[in-house]
Amino acid sequence: MAAPTDAVRIEISDGLAIIRIDDGKANALSMALLDALGSALDRAEREAKAVLLIGRPGRFSGGFDLGVMNEGGDAMARLVTTGGQLALRLYDFPMPVVIACTGHALAMGAVLLLAVDLRLGAQGAYKIGLNEVAIGLALPTFAAELARERISLRHLQRATALASVYDPLGAEEAGFLDRVVLPAELEEEALAAARQLAALHVGAHRLTKRMLRARAIETIRASLA
Repeated sequence: MAAPTDAVRIEISDGLAIIRIDDGKANALSMALLDALGSALDRAEREAKAVLLIGRPGRFSGGFDLGVMNEGGDAMARLVTTGGQLALRLYDFPMPVVIACTGHALAMGAVLLLAVDLRLGAQGAYKIGLNEVAIGLALPTFAAELARERISLRHLQRATALASVYDPLGAEEAGFLDRVVLPAELEEEALAAARQLAALHVGAHRLTKRMLRARAIETIRASLA
């Protein structure tokens, strides 16, 4: 298993920041991993024109570190707040962000899918969804707001209050993914899409995205404060 500081790697190539998340297990979002992702995004913001996030084969992210979540109290609150801040940052990121969903994406892992601009997923027997209610947790405001913005209205109640979990094709229909491709083609397709988005006018992209997302951004920012 990779140490948290080694679980996130970034490379910059032709204006594209490629961020790989691989802790050797479920890519659980611990404080250390969230901090490493934040540092990678700092570098991307300085040096790139678009971002591609890639998970490990078979897993994108299983959500928050369950050890911390089961501990409760201040540690859990800090982790959830930091995760919400990451989701907000991705949703309001000043350049296009693409995710290559390599496998299971549950709870906070699915929230990250809702926060970025373009989501490609691998075909397979993977679970994608917001399963918080099924394990006794209400969705935090940031997750509910992102679901309201990105999930198809026909699926919204099922995907949130009923904690429905989808396979990749179902996740595409529901709004967690934009396109499903063969696993062997996922990285190539995601790289091509990210490079295409890197050619967009950064200022026009940023202003248009913020105009469209202003209400949700302000609601999420207020809830995190």
